[in-house]
Amino acid sequence: MYQALYRKYRPQRFADVAGQEHITETLRRQIVNDRLSHAYLFVGTRGTGKTTCAKILSRAVNCQNSADGEPCNKCIACIGIEDGSILDVLELDAASNNSVDNVRALRDEAIYSPATVKKRVYIVDEVHMLSISAFNALLKILEEPPEHILFILATTELHKVPATIQGRCQKFSFKRLPVSVLEERLNLIASKESLALTPEAAEKLASLADGSMRDGISLLDQCAYDSNIDLTRVKSTLGLTGQEELFRLIETITSNDIPSALGTIDELYSDGRDMSSLINETASLVRDLLVFKLSPDSGLLNAGFDKSALSALSNKLSSELLFFYLDILKAALAGLQRGGSSKLAVEICFIKMCAGVQPQVQTTATTPKTQPPAKPPPTLSPPANPKPTPPPPAEPAPATQDDFWTKTLKILKSEPSVHALLSDSNKAQAELQSDILIIKVTDIFTSSLIESDSDLIKNTAKVVLGSDVRLQVEVVDNLNNEKTKQNKLDSLSAFGIVNFE
Repeated sequence: MYQALYRKYRPQRFADVAGQEHITETLRRQIVNDRLSHAYLFVGTRGTGKTTCAKILSRAVNCQNSADGEPCNKCIACIGIEDGSILDVLELDAASNNSVDNVRALRDEAIYSPATVKKRVYIVDEVHMLSISAFNALLKILEEPPEHILFILATTELHKVPATIQGRCQKFSFKRLPVSVLEERLNLIASKESLALTPEAAEKLASLADGSMRDGISLLDQCAYDSNIDLTRVKSTLGLTGQEELFRLIETITSNDIPSALGTIDELYSDGRDMSSLINETASLVRDLLVFKLSPDSGLLNAGFDKSALSALSNKLSSELLFFYLDILKAALAGLQRGGSSKLAVEICFIKMCAGVQPQVQTTATTPKTQPPAKPPPTLSPPANPKPTPPPPAEPAPATQDDFWTKTLKILKSEPSVHALLSDSNKAQAELQSDILIIKVTDIFTSSLIESDSDLIKNTAKVVLGSDVRLQVEVVDNLNNEKTKQNKLDSLSAFGIVNFE
């Protein structure tokens, strides 16, 4: 039966654990000097070696032939612990054994001496998933532990572990593994598996692992359906976008070429590329462009992007615009996590970036290109009317309100993505109450898009009104139920769809 590579090559000794020498060396010295604690708390992100070190420690403290703090992995104790036949060493998943009854049963059992080994060891994975009452039950035995007991608690979320538990454990923090360490281990495994792994492919897999050894080895396993693994194989297997395609997408953004951007996205989508990965990879490229622009010689650049291409492209973009792109990409990722059409979310994201709404627009919005310079800004009450009837502060007259919103949308035509969103009365409807512009929408995704452009909308409304406006976005179940038939007709007029004059 085939065994996954991350299981097959799980380290069996402290010396085999990569990138966590500050922890493995300390544990070895404690075993040699017989200075073991009764409880350890291993903290770190996924795939950094927490459970692996816990299993090695459980064997090392019980090994009959331990040498320099390392388990021999050949004695009866080591073999029995590894295959699970020795019940004095138990590994628990707190996610599925998180009740107080589970911990009480463990506590009642722990008082008995081990039957076949020196130490009774409990490895509790994802310990932060325990309930409060379960933590309280665990606290009692951590306060007064028997000499034969050893607890090893592992968690990815330290803030969820009570301080009373943390204070009774020796805490070890596992680091994210650097790309160089991951590359070295991937190349070692590839050579043992007779895989021809190119340096470019190893570098890409290591960067995609995001500091997790298990993730890196699993990605290698996924690509190893035959012996030759190059960068093209990695991209096609994992649904990644090529460097050339990414740079081409950024070029379309810098030239505000929306049709080309949408065409490239459609090609990638049809080719089976993952849309979430496309956003992540674009964000990684934009991040590197920003880092390169601020510090060209920085060692903080992500692996894989050509420096000469970064240099040429970064010269076309300001730091402010790159920050703006990152904000849009972050909002798009949040939208993808909430569900819906992934392709639509990516298309809207790139349309917004192509529109090029730079931060400088906020300072120049008082004189938009669509307004003649000599003409004063329009107000709610037309100056030509000798006896205007001022609207009530909390409920402006419908005609004045319509006039305001029509002119606001007219100015926003210079920003296609924002105008398209606000002018669709089935998704967004506006209402002005005193100095508050209320925009009602039908879903959270539309709400987040509007809020991301809130400064632009407020500044444009200020141009029309001549005074500051506050923006309030409300999500309603059905826009059509919000108004009477007459108000629906007024709303159509406000968005320029029907003209009643």
